[in-house]
Amino acid sequence: MSDSRTLTPLKYLGDLDYSVVQQCMHCGMCLPACPTYLETKKERNSPRGRIALMRSIADGNLEVTKEFGEEMYYCLGCLACTTACPAGVNYPELFENARAEVEYHGVLFNPERRFWRWLTLDQIFSKPWMLRAVGRLLWLYQVSGVSWLVRKSGILLLAPRNLRELEPSTPVVQRRFSDELIRESEGPSVTRYRVGLLTGCVQDLVFPDVNRATADVLLENGCEVTTPRSQGCCGSLHAHNGDLDQAATRARDLLDRFDLSSLDAIITNAAGCGSHLKHFSNLLKNDPEYASKATEWDGKVKDISEWLVEINFRKPEKASGSGSVKVTYHEACHLCHGQGISSQPREILKSLPGLEIVELENATHCCGSAGIYNITQPEQAGKLQQEKVACLKKTGASLVATANPGCHLQIQNGLGESAEVVHPVSLLADAYRNEKHS
Repeated sequence: MSDSRTLTPLKYLGDLDYSVVQQCMHCGMCLPACPTYLETKKERNSPRGRIALMRSIADGNLEVTKEFGEEMYYCLGCLACTTACPAGVNYPELFENARAEVEYHGVLFNPERRFWRWLTLDQIFSKPWMLRAVGRLLWLYQVSGVSWLVRKSGILLLAPRNLRELEPSTPVVQRRFSDELIRESEGPSVTRYRVGLLTGCVQDLVFPDVNRATADVLLENGCEVTTPRSQGCCGSLHAHNGDLDQAATRARDLLDRFDLSSLDAIITNAAGCGSHLKHFSNLLKNDPEYASKATEWDGKVKDISEWLVEINFRKPEKASGSGSVKVTYHEACHLCHGQGISSQPREILKSLPGLEIVELENATHCCGSAGIYNITQPEQAGKLQQEKVACLKKTGASLVATANPGCHLQIQNGLGESAEVVHPVSLLADAYRNEKHS
């Protein structure tokens, strides 16, 4: 690292391995892949431009400023640049450390922002019991009719604009969460493998049926399934929003919940979480108690589609419905770009009788969800959502398969009732169930 820095000391970019910072060749191959650069055509809004800013700060030539902070949060973190990059730049590590530096220096501080970060990152998504309590309250708000009354009454007009616009797209919380649907240990008649199942946070509250479907598919393929209770957030939300310390705490908590030595794999079905979960070793590399366990963990974390293809999953023999149904597949950014998983979900879809697969134009382009980007940058997220929905409607598909809860919600909100969004593993589980009932 350069000794020339005389500006405010750095905590994250300053301690980052300098080879990561200088890896970018400035070739520009990332530019056509970057949604924000394509929107503005400004160099600073590109991966190459952002890395140049990071390097200038690491070299001590620039301060961490409000403008730098705003630029880091204008980035979606979709990682399309990593797929396009011929030099293999580790943009995720740069991106997360840059945002952590922004938070450390407090250049974006204001009381309202601080309150929402405290409430969400420090409280709700750091305490599993609180997350479930909030989920129960949201469920009551929705099923009691209060949500309908609030919208009908016009009282939302008195709320701040951002809350007013967010309320209609609040995800529907389910009555029963994952721990009520899946026993802590479930086994098949003949056991080939023993796996741990991650239930997540948003996935647990909004899509527990996907977790149940994942467990069912694993059981059908000879996997004994262990699902530790009250898992909570894996820390990906914290890491992607500049709170690496809390992300490390959440990682340690998950590591304590699983007996890695007894498991062949740790299964995740949420793309954004999976991309983060596979890098605990980097997050905990300086932790003498957890570093080696984190390395073992990284080697065992598998996306459900990745694992099923790896173990040569059983192809169902009967269709899950009558007639042929058109399905198209949207590639979640953190699955295709973050984990390099693209063919495996398609292999699952192709195995399902009665489905006609229609390829989606720009399938790997971001839908605008990007964690909480659709909340923090609603205008840009809305443009990406509209572009994605237009491509989806061109396919004429009545089913849209995708493997990330954020994408699921963003796309379903955009499509309305014109198509149904599903996880590929849910379709496979339905096909297995159909075999038994036919």
